[in-house]
Amino acid sequence: MENCLSFKAIMKGVWLLFLFVFNYGVFANVAVAVSTNVSSRPAFINIGGVFSFDSTIGKVAKIALDAAVKDVNSDSSVLKGTKLLLTMQDSNCSGFTGIVEVLKFMETDTVAIIGPQSSVLAHLISHVANELQVPLISFSATDPTLSSLQFPFFVRATQNDLYQMNAVAEIVSHYGWRDVIAIYYDDDYGRNGIAALGEGLARNRCRISYKVGIPPLQLVSHDDITNILVKVMSQESRIIVLHANRGSGLMVFSVAKYLGMMDAGFVWIATDWLSSVLDSSSSHPSFTMDMQGVIVLRQHTADSRRKRDFFSRWNKLSGGSFGLSSYGLYAYDSVWLIAHALDAYFEQGGTISFSNDSRLTNAKDGKLHLEAMSIFDGGKLLLENILRTQFIGLTGPIHFISDRSLIHPAYDVINVFETGLRRIGYWSNYSGLSVIPPETLYMRPPNRTNENQKLYTVIWPGDTVQKPRGWVFPNGAKQLLIGVPNRVSFREFVTHVKGTDIMKGFCIDVFTAAVSLLPYAVPYKFIPFGDGHRNPSYSELVKSITTNKFDAVVGDIAIFTNRTKAVDFTQPFTESGLVVVVPFKKLSSSGWSFLRPFTFEMWSVTCVFFLFVGAVVWILEHKQNSEFRGPPRKQLITILWFSFSTLFFAHRESTVSTLGRLVMLIWLFVVLIINSSYTASLTSILTVQQLYSPIKGIESLRRSDEPIGYQVGSFAEQYLIEELHISKSRLVALGSPDEYAVSLQRGPKKKGGVAAVIDEGPYVDHFLSSHCKFRTVGPEFTKNGPSLETLP
Repeated sequence: MENCLSFKAIMKGVWLLFLFVFNYGVFANVAVAVSTNVSSRPAFINIGGVFSFDSTIGKVAKIALDAAVKDVNSDSSVLKGTKLLLTMQDSNCSGFTGIVEVLKFMETDTVAIIGPQSSVLAHLISHVANELQVPLISFSATDPTLSSLQFPFFVRATQNDLYQMNAVAEIVSHYGWRDVIAIYYDDDYGRNGIAALGEGLARNRCRISYKVGIPPLQLVSHDDITNILVKVMSQESRIIVLHANRGSGLMVFSVAKYLGMMDAGFVWIATDWLSSVLDSSSSHPSFTMDMQGVIVLRQHTADSRRKRDFFSRWNKLSGGSFGLSSYGLYAYDSVWLIAHALDAYFEQGGTISFSNDSRLTNAKDGKLHLEAMSIFDGGKLLLENILRTQFIGLTGPIHFISDRSLIHPAYDVINVFETGLRRIGYWSNYSGLSVIPPETLYMRPPNRTNENQKLYTVIWPGDTVQKPRGWVFPNGAKQLLIGVPNRVSFREFVTHVKGTDIMKGFCIDVFTAAVSLLPYAVPYKFIPFGDGHRNPSYSELVKSITTNKFDAVVGDIAIFTNRTKAVDFTQPFTESGLVVVVPFKKLSSSGWSFLRPFTFEMWSVTCVFFLFVGAVVWILEHKQNSEFRGPPRKQLITILWFSFSTLFFAHRESTVSTLGRLVMLIWLFVVLIINSSYTASLTSILTVQQLYSPIKGIESLRRSDEPIGYQVGSFAEQYLIEELHISKSRLVALGSPDEYAVSLQRGPKKKGGVAAVIDEGPYVDHFLSSHCKFRTVGPEFTKNGPSLETLP
């Protein structure tokens, strides 16, 4: 978190700074011995603090540091009689002033410096700390590029923005958004924080689609902020991450409110600069009206009795003029960190001594008096003790891991609403997003599954609990040119509304519903294809994609092999195939209806089998059974009577031979089946209306030479000619359902009539829903389906 102003080109003025300091005698009267030795347990130890007293963080830190020093000095068990002397210098939100104030500590044998507050100043002062071996303990410099390799004497006693940006990235991913806009304060703190955000988003398959920096406050105006936000409004994404400081951040929210960017549809995620501003306010500030629905991160500090007691003391310490933020707690713990490290340092026999740098001593003939700058001899040992120190502070466990980050980085996720702040969950590097405090999760195995990533309900901008979509159609974005067939028949599927740019129909409804579910914007424009007088050729429509006339095509387009070689199809959204539609006539009942259950061939075969079985039984029985003997005329009558009487199980003759009985057993079972089938068919004929058509399916239609109708523009024509080898002279193009009906009613014998119509299943279903004199025969004979759209 940053709250100070600094110069971008501050490094260019470092030598000018030294010239200013030494020419005006800052160190002129400092008498420094080559080696100044003090007892191992001195009465007083000098530590310094540098930050901006009038900043949001600085006001809180100043009181917290004073309170910490008093608490340490009153606790004899820590330094065992040694007292800390804290000297605080005001950097006045200036990088130049900050460097001057830090250099002043060199004349007072300062062993450690708490600060700097600004990441920009931390980059500069860390070079001095490296040379003079004085540890810098910062409670607010969060820039992730402040590396321990480059700045070994810099110690970050707060959370690294690397983790904060990971938290932001996981919040974005949790809600299913993919693109974000980053607005940041244009300095090391802002730029490097947003770089870390980009890396975190990439790990979650998201990205920064647009980013813009805010110039330093002395260079930025209300109009500048307005211009920035107007550019942001022209972007597709509505997810905005604001990584700034108090002055620039509050100005952004004020302008955003004026521009309507705090209304429904927008999502604002602010880093912990905003939580420190809100927490430091003594009461609910009026400016929160400009930021209703904002999601804010706050550095998580574990709940404890010591923390609650300190909050109780705070009103007395601050006089009730402002609240206590997490940075104030980290500032307090920084003093105790130094105290515990010094205690361990003295236990190891360390002493407070300073030595001149030989490189600076050789330059004493100049006018800069560089020899006045001395090196802390025990700096490395003290640094090691700082990094090894472990204790429980107001913020929770203070313990540095291998990369010098504090253990268990975590953040509170807060929602700003009309009456205050509401915590909706937590983020921890251990287990991600959760509504359970991190301290509880640390006692469980880590679990980062999607089911365990949870937050409470958010009140979004616009006072709604419905999750914003996160994007809009960007202004001026290139539109996809989408071809749509301008049908004149079956307009319920897709058509162009004459005199307008509107396309409507079932296919259009499916397309727009699918687009609305996408997590990103797809600008498009429908362009009708066809003259509006007859259905266009769908093959030509698909071909127009390959010629770059259209970027995509939406419509009732069938998928078959030749088309898939040229374009890609989406998944079909309805089953389809070619079917045969024919007229039919009703068969009425008559006196001869009893013959209709069986065909002539079936009746003939049945009679032959009756006679055959009678003959077989006579052959097997006449030698042993007297009932099958007698004159030839009698035997012939017996055979005929016996055969047909078995149909009704009324035969009188008995069988005595084993083979005869076996044949009769089988035959009676067959007769039972014939009787049952005949009875069922006759019952159906006499009770159910019978429909008849001489065409039974596509095969019977192929064998005939009768005309066949098809829909204009359909692929059916090509399929019938190329796949089924039906002569083109037999095909009749029909343009509408009414033409289907008229041609089928005329029949194949009249001019313009057809024996059947072949079309795709969805069209046939729609046709039959209003024309009950026709029906389909046979099964579908293709396995293709219409697609929502085709893409090159």
